[in-house]
Amino acid sequence: MAGEPGAAQNDDLRLADSLRAGDVIALTEVYDTYAPFLFDYCHGLLRDRVEAAGALRNTVISAREHVDRLTEPERLRGWLYAIARKECMRRRDSPNRHTGQEAPEAEDELTSEQLARREERRLLAHSALAALNGRQREAIDLSVRHELDEVDLSGIFGMPLEETLALAEKAREDLAAALRASVIAQNHWKDCPSVAALTESWPLSPQTSAALVRHVDNCPVCGARETPPVPPDRLLSVLPIAAIPADLRLDVLTAATAEDRAGNRRAIAAWTEPFDEYGWPLPYQQTAPRARDRAPARRRGPLLAVAAVGVGVLVLFGGAMAWLGGGDDSRNASATGPVSPGGSTPPGGSTVPEPVPTDPTSPTSPSPSPTESKSPSKSPSPTASKTASKPPATTSRPPAPPTTSAPKPPQPGTLSVSGCDMGRSGSCTVRVSASGGFVDWRVTGTSGPVRAGGSGHLDAGESGGVRVSRASGFCFGQQTGTVYFSSGASATVTYRC
Repeated sequence: MAGEPGAAQNDDLRLADSLRAGDVIALTEVYDTYAPFLFDYCHGLLRDRVEAAGALRNTVISAREHVDRLTEPERLRGWLYAIARKECMRRRDSPNRHTGQEAPEAEDELTSEQLARREERRLLAHSALAALNGRQREAIDLSVRHELDEVDLSGIFGMPLEETLALAEKAREDLAAALRASVIAQNHWKDCPSVAALTESWPLSPQTSAALVRHVDNCPVCGARETPPVPPDRLLSVLPIAAIPADLRLDVLTAATAEDRAGNRRAIAAWTEPFDEYGWPLPYQQTAPRARDRAPARRRGPLLAVAAVGVGVLVLFGGAMAWLGGGDDSRNASATGPVSPGGSTPPGGSTVPEPVPTDPTSPTSPSPSPTESKSPSKSPSPTASKTASKPPATTSRPPAPPTTSAPKPPQPGTLSVSGCDMGRSGSCTVRVSASGGFVDWRVTGTSGPVRAGGSGHLDAGESGGVRVSRASGFCFGQQTGTVYFSSGASATVTYRC
């Protein structure tokens, strides 16, 4: 599990009151108590240790600046997650976000036999979670690994409590069905040719996992199979935890307390606004591209509602939990839910440089302009568009249309990957290529006895390579592993010992 909240679970009220009083020691205690779990959550949403460190720092700064708004100080912990999620969604929307450096996994003192058993259970957990959408995976992760209740989830997601309860219940039901199907596939695949064909490689992809659940529901052989129940907390306990950088503590506490950074803190805190009447941040609203450059529309009266843009996954992760992430499931399915830190451990230090925040209302600011969410407790404020002046009447013929049109912007394409065979050399190269348009790609993880990492950009028709190496340890016969990419593609790698 991501960890136990410990004594701080009953100490939120005291910590919130101390933060209101400006107690620096309380800020240190908040960091020491919650920062490891918040970092793991942010890493699950962002899949990059530099971005996760920056999100954690801004969360602590915003919490100190806005703690007076919180009307339920006993829910300080859930409120911190709500701030962290909004900051992560803002960062995910930035075209300048840092990518390609996933955090290493927190170390455990396990024997080689225990590690092998854990890896097998992880394949099962990843495969079951793959059948859920991004918002479901994030809800499961927050409720099970981070031990937050539905009231906290309601504030974190900015959803009515009734919808949150329905989301959590449906997520648990779908996870139970996916887990049962995965257990049947893992232990009884020889009894059903369809299951054997679906589960040739593990962990299962989202498409395969969903197809497996449908098959088990309709197959008389698989449907009659009884499986032992596996509690969600036991299932998710094997998932990796992103290790918080040891040197991040000094960086965060200095940024949150240094007198010469007061202006920076005010700008960072503005990114968390607006808040609802309970003091919880409203969900992040994605900024429409080039919205400020559009021609003003004719006045149509006040807008009755502002559509809430989906966020976030997950998670797995995306967390790590590329598992996590919720809101727009098509956007977050690969970035939410707990997902293991893939690839090799990034070199170098982990301290993230502090950015110089800009005015959130400025056109060049990366933060969104404050808009209302679909929060049940607060109706959206009426908004009026600018009035466009009516063009003067004319009897002359309109000018002829231009003979040439503006060049079309480049279109995104699809990523194609091809596996490789190391033989006995110890490494080989997986080929990646873009077809039909440009592709931004990255390695999201590996399974089996192989290691790989990297990311890049390919224009249409271009190709590149990802170096894959064999994992260390005892090896006998032919070994097979898989490299997974952000597009959902995967490449099979083999070698012989």
